[in-house]
Amino acid sequence: MGARKRNAAIARKAALKERVFARLNDVPTSPRKMRLVADMVRGMDADKALFTLKNSPQHAAIRLEKLLLSALANWQAKNEDLRMEESGVYIKEIQVNGGRMLKRIQPAPQGRAHRIRKRSNHVILELGARNVVETAEVETDNEQTTTA
Repeated sequence: MGARKRNAAIARKAALKERVFARLNDVPTSPRKMRLVADMVRGMDADKALFTLKNSPQHAAIRLEKLLLSALANWQAKNEDLRMEESGVYIKEIQVNGGRMLKRIQPAPQGRAHRIRKRSNHVILELGARNVVETAEVETDNEQTTTA
């Protein structure tokens, strides 16, 4: 592997370590139904999004609630010294992509057959923190004042 390629790979790995996300694959719901719920919580604060998903009547909200709880646990594991309430954790990005499609046959009149497409989806949820930059600046200011 060349030096440029190795440096790019190292930079990609470092950027991936900074991201906090959770992934849900092969959910047996159509992507269109899941996107309706995902659009409701996109950009919301995490606690407000949890409340919205708990009180939502759609079946897809149950799956997204569990995914959000998993992403919050991942955030807590990477930021052990910070509190979620002070950091302002929010849903930075949520993607709903189509998954594999199971194709089934439905009998139709006059010996014909219609195709039934049972759709599934993949969901990627990424979290961000609104106040992490401010806490990092405060820590560097404290280090400079203690060394002076």
